[in-house]
Amino acid sequence: MGDSLHLHSLLIHGGIDGDKTTGAVNVPIYQTSTYKQSGLGENTGWEYSRTGNPTRAALEKLIADLEGGEYGLAFASGLAAIHTVLSLFSAGDKIIISDNIYGGTFRIIDKVFKPLGLRYEIVDTTDTTKVEAAIDPETKAVYIETPANPLLSVTDIAATAELAKKAGVLLIVDNTFLTPYLQRPLTLGADIVIHSGTKYLGGHSDTVSGLVALRDKAIAERLYFLQNAIGGVLSPFDSFLMIRGIKTLGVRMDRHVANATHIATWLAKSGYVSKVYFPGLPGDPGYEVQMKQADGPGAMISFVLKEEYDYRAFFRNLKLITLAESLGGVESLVCHPASMTHASIPADIRRQIGIADELIRFSVGIEDVSDLISDLRQAIEAARKE
Repeated sequence: MGDSLHLHSLLIHGGIDGDKTTGAVNVPIYQTSTYKQSGLGENTGWEYSRTGNPTRAALEKLIADLEGGEYGLAFASGLAAIHTVLSLFSAGDKIIISDNIYGGTFRIIDKVFKPLGLRYEIVDTTDTTKVEAAIDPETKAVYIETPANPLLSVTDIAATAELAKKAGVLLIVDNTFLTPYLQRPLTLGADIVIHSGTKYLGGHSDTVSGLVALRDKAIAERLYFLQNAIGGVLSPFDSFLMIRGIKTLGVRMDRHVANATHIATWLAKSGYVSKVYFPGLPGDPGYEVQMKQADGPGAMISFVLKEEYDYRAFFRNLKLITLAESLGGVESLVCHPASMTHASIPADIRRQIGIADELIRFSVGIEDVSDLISDLRQAIEAARKE
């Protein structure tokens, strides 16, 4: 049924729809660690919930359906998903990573996998000639975020996928910022898609999760082995919450994007900022590629206040918008990347790629847009330096 449904319907009825045993319209929470076996080597397909759980399996099938993949995996966090995917590689292998990437991703690559022998090269992946030049015989994968965190730079997925396939390397895409509602990297040639499901997919700031989708059977079998061996799996209850959150993804993202586009346009004309990063603005460097490969710009905005405003005072004076880690919830959140989400990236690298101390990242929620603009305006005005 999933192949014939439009996306809005697939969000609600994709994966495993309901429960055949009882007729429940929602997949039950199978809150169990183990399963009865009728004899040695005889079971119902379920043995132990680290290895497999029906609620988690429903979510895994759902993310595969939504991304246009064949296989899905669910993890206890986005970083657990990233850890498992990176475990595909061995000492001496090299991966290329975007120069504009989530701090936690950089940390696990630099502090966990590099000491084990995995090599990496930081590249401006928005320039495919630089990606091509960085691929050498030891390269096994290109790892990108697009739009990237926190500068919203846009990488051409199809062009990068073509380069990767030509070189015989994997293309891994973190699709957290857009979700499959707006962008489906597998259909553009990517090999593996990763999500922090904590963000837009869950959507309500109440669940931490990670999701992976792919099409290749051999890679999927390896990832399932690693998922079970490493054990960072998503619990049944959190799997249930993720399925529930995904059901409203379409209506939430429509409102998120509308609000963000309105606010980014207002910021650009406000006179308060020296720079706005948002791929939905026609003047943004990534605008054309974004409009070509996605169904919208997403709802993340980054901006830099002009020198006459103190960004620290701006954060202190917000009333409706919340200063907090994370993003993608129904409520609007702002953060300071240099000291929060990207603090694990060395200061010299942050400065080099443009993550200035003055940079503010804004996850636009679904509140009334006029209330959000009013809060931004009063907080900026209150932050004016004497």
